[in-house]
Amino acid sequence: MKLLNVSRVEDVRKKIDDAFPYSWDKYDQVSIEQSLGRIAFEDVFSPIELPEFSKSVVDGYAVLSKDTYGAGESMPVFLDIVGHMDMGKAAKGKVVSSTAIYVPTGAIIPEGADAVVMIEYVENLDENTIAVYAPVAPGQGIIKKGDDVKQNDKVLVKGKKIRSRDIGVLSALGIGYIKVFKKLRLSVISTGDEIVNSFGKVGIGEVRDINTHLISAMAEECGAEVSLKLLVPDDFEKLREAINKALEVSEIVILSGGSSVGAKDMTAKAIESMDDGEVFVHGVAVKPGKPTIIGRTGDKALFGLPGHPSSAMVIFKVFVDYLIRKYYSTSEDIIYIEALCGENIHSAPGKETYQPVELEEKDGGYVAMPIYGKSAAITTVAKSIGYIKISENKEGIKKGEKVRVTLF
Repeated sequence: MKLLNVSRVEDVRKKIDDAFPYSWDKYDQVSIEQSLGRIAFEDVFSPIELPEFSKSVVDGYAVLSKDTYGAGESMPVFLDIVGHMDMGKAAKGKVVSSTAIYVPTGAIIPEGADAVVMIEYVENLDENTIAVYAPVAPGQGIIKKGDDVKQNDKVLVKGKKIRSRDIGVLSALGIGYIKVFKKLRLSVISTGDEIVNSFGKVGIGEVRDINTHLISAMAEECGAEVSLKLLVPDDFEKLREAINKALEVSEIVILSGGSSVGAKDMTAKAIESMDDGEVFVHGVAVKPGKPTIIGRTGDKALFGLPGHPSSAMVIFKVFVDYLIRKYYSTSEDIIYIEALCGENIHSAPGKETYQPVELEEKDGGYVAMPIYGKSAAITTVAKSIGYIKISENKEGIKKGEKVRVTLF
């Protein structure tokens, strides 16, 4: 029987780096309305200052701050009203000593004023006079021109996934179009005589396809585009044909199932039979997912993931997500949640263990509860919000120990 030559996780990632040393260099120019969820291809710099004029951040009166010094409830300062600013209009009038001009929130600050006193601290004595009951400091109640964004400030970093708030910033700066990475194309091939269409008739001993849909969804969450989905029986020639089809339309090919060393597990052999096909990882010191395969043909990547859904999820996150992030030069941080471990967790000696968990809120924090079950159990997939990584040198985690949960 052939034995797997397992590699440590960090060594596998180094092999991925060596096999695919480049970043993805293709981009689309899209309107910001079409950019949500895409990955920025380059740094974006502000063409203007923001705000483009000094404006009030409160409803109140534009004043000279020194005129309000010493003002209080028992001894207000009296100022003459000399104007009223309109929203969206150019400044008119000028504030000089002992005068004030009314400004609504967002209106331009008139010449001469260096502060705005909130209307809550003002009493209108008549149409021409106010009493001010609180002092203001220079700059109070005002956001000055360029306080938010300076011209040529970096407002979007290469590799950042674009969120709704980024679109808000870009629109505020008048940036209507940006370059985003062209989506990596990814194909998913699920193998096995027992795997059948998820939505058709299922016979005795047959299993509805889970991984095609699960892995495709995870790929799309990473910013990839799924170009092909195939179900293939345990037939070597049909598997080779499917891989060739996938390579024509994809930069990354995911094969689910067929990665161990059993008689029908032919993924590695099929990859090596491709033109320039090479398997550089077959076996990882990890639980779950020890029989993971990683290979390439030319500049295209092929991954052989375990057939069990929960194992496939973990290996996708640990290695496929890693490569996609590398391709996109992404600056996005992996999201972690700090929690306390809810139970003792035992790990496999010599293997990096990835324990699926669910999170429970308790006493203002989170408790990570391990999800136990066979790796084929779909409930493991449904319940798990993420996983705890346990290093190969650690025997396990004790109940109450602080842990970091990586979210799926």
